[in-house]
Amino acid sequence: MAYFDAASAAPLHPVARQALLAALDEGWADPARLHREGRRARLLLDTAREAAAQAVGCRPDELVFTSSGTRAVHTGIAGALAGRRRAGSHLIVSAVEHSSVLHAAEVHERDGATVTRVTVNRSGAVDPSQYTAALRPDTALACLQSANHEVGTEQPVAAVAAGCRAAGVPLLVDAAQSLAWGPVEGDWSLLTGSAHKWGGPPGVGLLVVRKGVRFAAQGPVDERESGRAAGFEDVPAIVAAVASLRAVRAEAAQEAVRLRALTEQIRTRVPAAVPDSEVVGDPDRRVPGIVTFSCLYADGEALLHALDAEGFSVSSGSSCTSSTLTPSHVLTAMGVLSEGNVRVSLPVGTAAEDVERFLEVLPGAVAGVREKLGAPAPATTVRQDVLVVDALGKRCPIPVIELAKVIGDVPAGGLVRVLSDDEAARLDIPAWCDMRAQEYVGEEPADGGTAYLVRRLT
Repeated sequence: MAYFDAASAAPLHPVARQALLAALDEGWADPARLHREGRRARLLLDTAREAAAQAVGCRPDELVFTSSGTRAVHTGIAGALAGRRRAGSHLIVSAVEHSSVLHAAEVHERDGATVTRVTVNRSGAVDPSQYTAALRPDTALACLQSANHEVGTEQPVAAVAAGCRAAGVPLLVDAAQSLAWGPVEGDWSLLTGSAHKWGGPPGVGLLVVRKGVRFAAQGPVDERESGRAAGFEDVPAIVAAVASLRAVRAEAAQEAVRLRALTEQIRTRVPAAVPDSEVVGDPDRRVPGIVTFSCLYADGEALLHALDAEGFSVSSGSSCTSSTLTPSHVLTAMGVLSEGNVRVSLPVGTAAEDVERFLEVLPGAVAGVREKLGAPAPATTVRQDVLVVDALGKRCPIPVIELAKVIGDVPAGGLVRVLSDDEAARLDIPAWCDMRAQEYVGEEPADGGTAYLVRRLT
């Protein structure tokens, strides 16, 4: 098996494994106690904190360890908003943030506050000027990821941080996908990370709150972790997490070059080998190991199963599956094709031979999924000069498949009216038009769903 899902969870680094086993013998006691065993655990915890702070680029007393990256995000957002309650309650996030940030924003909004969601371009990047424009006198906090978890696009954190700093607004950076490659640049105020993204054990996150940032921890607190992360510290896991961060940083420069070359092979060869496919995300400003592409007339979940059967573990940002029936919020915000989406995220040490084998297997896997899905004979009727495709009750990618099969039945300038009740069609039909050089006219209400109008140009 070739594991290509490091953006979800990287394999445990050998250094982390060694550190974890050693710390289980030395760091099991309560680091808050004054006896010998407690002092030994405290020494391990303090040493790990200093090493983590050095890697992040902050002071040791600004960094606390949490039970996960998600907990770090939720604690950071809630504490910063509470600390700046007198300034206001307005929150700014990007439309492509990790779900942990967006869920926190939804809770804040339900409590009566206002949230501005900054849009992104087709590569998934925000425009710093839009963050500046979104700032208001009552803005309490802004959030921006350092790199996107689905497509790998790096965000202009330094420029956004400068605008926020000028306005006196703290910026929280979700650095989960980038900390393995280096510290986050810019004058940010809060930062979060998650150990299992860089080869540490799961269950360890970190939260940095710069000195001078108004912060009020929410919920019950205790004397541990500066009152910002209640509960007994998992010292062995923390030690292993920091050891793995230092290990991957030591080899980051060389490994980044190697992984970037491998993902560039995928970016270049997939469009040539797989008809009707689209590579998404910024081609240059991206983290080294992530590359994402989408395939017309295919289902992301089916593709994952097909590739798993061939020995490849990948993930999909396309959530048009039997479980959710909704497209990825990241791909939706970018306005790119969501159906048949595959995210390849290469862990440190990925062999070039495995990538080559993946590229050899992929075209057949996509073709097999497309063949199995088929395209049911579209139910068509002619209404004046408009061809109507009734795809009601059919899930992606079937509405697009049926559109593709009948577009040739109308003359140049003619319209196809696709009826669909699948939310993904709102994204995938315009994306198909863009890829196939057809005109997307728009949408209109229809009985049982929505009608999407497409004009044939070629």
